[in-house]
Amino acid sequence: MGLSPSSSTSVSRSHYNIHKLFLLCNYILLGAASSCIFLTLSLRLVPSVCGFFIIFLHAFTIAGAVSGCAMASASTGRWFGVHMVFTVLTAIFQGSVTVLVFTRTGDFLGELKSYVREEDGSVILKLGGGLSGLIFCLEWVVLVLAFCLKYYMYVEGNGGNGEGLKRSAKVQQFEDSTWAAPFPV
Repeated sequence: MGLSPSSSTSVSRSHYNIHKLFLLCNYILLGAASSCIFLTLSLRLVPSVCGFFIIFLHAFTIAGAVSGCAMASASTGRWFGVHMVFTVLTAIFQGSVTVLVFTRTGDFLGELKSYVREEDGSVILKLGGGLSGLIFCLEWVVLVLAFCLKYYMYVEGNGGNGEGLKRSAKVQQFEDSTWAAPFPV
């Protein structure tokens, strides 16, 4: 079954909801990163090295979101590590770009060697910085959701050996027995 709740085995409602929210967040990441690429291209930054790295960062974000969608629909958890690496790296760099854009807009725009007017360039750059901030926040939400999905995958019987998480005899015995208060009342 993997992380895909469309299989014939029963999946808990919370697992299904987390799966759908995870996919939604990854689709929003895809849209925001592609929008950032178009905003960066509208600044005409292609000749500069810094502009190339910003476009590469957004392409890296798209690759991470695609690996997240692949992880969510795979029957094994082998995409989990790849997705975590992409997500953590892009979150760190997107946060850095956001801070640079909003704290040093003029210097950042001058370093990028844009060919548009400075007023227009700062507005476009702040729009891209706002989207980078959204991407930064969504990356951390996606990380939490991916850990929850991996947990549910393990508990519901798809983590490694094909069996669900087995309870130890002591836990089972504790649940079966009547609970008594530790102190006399």
